[in-house]
Amino acid sequence: MAENKTKATTASVSAFIKSVEHDKRRKDAQTIKKLMDKVTGWKAKMWGPSIVGYGQYHYKYDSGREGDYPITGFSPRKQALTIYIMPGFSAYDGLMAKLGKYKTGRSCLYINKLEDVDIKVLETLIRKSVAFMKKKYGVK
Repeated sequence: MAENKTKATTASVSAFIKSVEHDKRRKDAQTIKKLMDKVTGWKAKMWGPSIVGYGQYHYKYDSGREGDYPITGFSPRKQALTIYIMPGFSAYDGLMAKLGKYKTGRSCLYINKLEDVDIKVLETLIRKSVAFMKKKYGVK
């Protein structure tokens, strides 16, 4: 079975954020980092070369594949600021309706710029998803 490519590293989170080319994306990443620092109470850690992650949980699929991944995090990608909401979005329809302009993947929230969303709603979404993951996976 293939090994997960995305693993926690010892790379510097601040150096990574400082290296983001696009000024707006870099400023948004700094803002999201402060928000996630406050919401999670965990220290940010790099996962792979481009994900700033918080916390950690261990998953195991029916297929036998298993691994570790951050409970939440973000990545200031070229196309969009990506925020990882690991439980997905179906339980958060009310919040999503109030969030603003965004796109989603399975567990990815894609935002072009933070001004496009209500930051208080985003904070609540992150807080609720972290609480869900902590409960589901027994993370303290």
